[in-house]
Amino acid sequence: MRKSIATVSLSGSLSEKLGAVAAAGFDGVEIFENDLLASPLSPEEVRKRADDLGLGIDLYQPFRDFEAVPEDVLRGNLRRAEQKFAVMERLGANMMLVCSSVSPASVDDDELAADQLRLLARRAEAHGIRLAYEALAWGRHVSTYDHAWRIVERADHPALGTCLDSFHILSRGSDPRGIERIPGEKIFFLQLADAPRMAMDVLQWSRHYRCFPGQGGFDIAGLVEATLRAGYTGPLSLEIFNDVFRQADASRTAVDAMRSLLTLEEAAGLASPPAPVVPSAFAFAELAAADTEPLRALLGALGFARTGRHGGKPVELWEQGEARLVVNTAGGVGTSRREGPALTALGLETPDPGAATRRAESLLAPVIPRRRTADDVPLEAVEAPDGTELFFCRTGHADHPSWTDDFAPVPREDAGTGAGPGQGQGGTGVTRIDHAALTQPWHRFDEASLFYPSVLGLQPNESLDLADPYGLFRSRAVANDEGTLRIALNVAPVPGERETRPQHIALATDDIVATARRVRERGGGLLPIPDNYYDDLGARHGLADDTLATLRELGILYDRDEYGEFHHCYTVTVGQVFFELVQRTGGYRGYGAPNATIRLAAQHTAELGGRPAR
Repeated sequence: MRKSIATVSLSGSLSEKLGAVAAAGFDGVEIFENDLLASPLSPEEVRKRADDLGLGIDLYQPFRDFEAVPEDVLRGNLRRAEQKFAVMERLGANMMLVCSSVSPASVDDDELAADQLRLLARRAEAHGIRLAYEALAWGRHVSTYDHAWRIVERADHPALGTCLDSFHILSRGSDPRGIERIPGEKIFFLQLADAPRMAMDVLQWSRHYRCFPGQGGFDIAGLVEATLRAGYTGPLSLEIFNDVFRQADASRTAVDAMRSLLTLEEAAGLASPPAPVVPSAFAFAELAAADTEPLRALLGALGFARTGRHGGKPVELWEQGEARLVVNTAGGVGTSRREGPALTALGLETPDPGAATRRAESLLAPVIPRRRTADDVPLEAVEAPDGTELFFCRTGHADHPSWTDDFAPVPREDAGTGAGPGQGQGGTGVTRIDHAALTQPWHRFDEASLFYPSVLGLQPNESLDLADPYGLFRSRAVANDEGTLRIALNVAPVPGERETRPQHIALATDDIVATARRVRERGGGLLPIPDNYYDDLGARHGLADDTLATLRELGILYDRDEYGEFHHCYTVTVGQVFFELVQRTGGYRGYGAPNATIRLAAQHTAELGGRPAR
């Protein structure tokens, strides 16, 4: 279907917005009046700019507070309308959005509203313009789409139809199935916006927290399907009011917007892009470090052994059980994005890497060009919104080259700490990578929330607000259905220096007490947890005294849900990365979110020179 977006959804000047929209592949735009008023370009110049970019001007908006008013107010409203019609003719726009009135001058009289809208439609028709009447969720007398339709039906004019807006419909809890009772030819326009579910004033909710479809909690696909069953044939258009989007780079935001529409079309059965290829596990996590000594010491304490060296690059492979870490000492560590050691890439076990890449490309994910020699194993990667590289891997399968073939075995005497992968002399009981936690730039969190489910087919959990000593931060996890691959997406509480919050890798073990003891015995620093936490833990969960004493000794945190129990503890931070040791028992599905506040406070204390690591 034709794809459009309102200029209010993006940052920058009107000319910049039009360029970003065209570059992202949109067919048209809604011109938001304030963008035109603030532009140095005349309506004719805007029209030419859009034509040169291949964009249609699908809608001019908004026209407010028109209907159901006294005669003297009506005369002024008609004068306003004629001026707008003249501007639209110069723009080449043939449809105007009319919002239901919020004016104190309006009265609750559907007959009067219909009569006045009919009069406006007659005047619009004389200019070759149609009117799309929309119910604002906070309209003074008309606040639901079915009420707006009844007025349009009563007005009975060919130049007057209705505009459906997913936010105004779903934020009020209206049933979108009623849309099917509206004749398709009278649905003039469809505007789409998602939003997180929030208990707040609907106007403030709308003006600040809308997001692209797939980034919030609304069933946008169901509403689109109902509108199509009614016979709608117009554009799918995004109208997003969002404080973050209005400050972010317009080009990136426009690409994110297009990705949301492509994903929405797939969900609504309108398109069939390459199917998602859901990763089954982590193949590896890559850590970049110019100075590897602190990282090597920590990996050795965790029981990892250096088992391989890349044939042509300064890259090492470290293993324990099925957990693999790649240590890269090449350039790019000391960038402004992150100071090393830092988590820079994830390898994802993928049944069909080629199909996964085609899926990513179809949803506009940037494919990373990779320099490799003729002897290197082909390995495709895409860039996630925060810059993390995601490699599609198939490890150790005869039917596909394995990335591990690029690594020559390290001689035993050069193997560093430990005797090799697994649970031998050097192991501490780590079995695999349980999850990775990635801190997102504050203006990329919503983009990431859509990217991982749409591109990788991972299922999103609900977004959580977690307490930090310096404010709240948002967290949202994505995972495959089996729970064998999990990624937690976090955003720092405020923009600026706290965006550099360390990333972390969670390592699974079947016996966290034994693993924590071994790590500590090998010199690994574990994050100390305040005694107050354990006093409260005993009261909340009724744990035995000896169990509490062990948890307290090792700094192990505890949580439980209806499926099982979760024990976890943390290492000290090295550069921009730290490790978490986790033990899941009985099908526990979470990430220890109730303990996030404790962990963050303990890390801040350590940063300020508090108690030494145990």
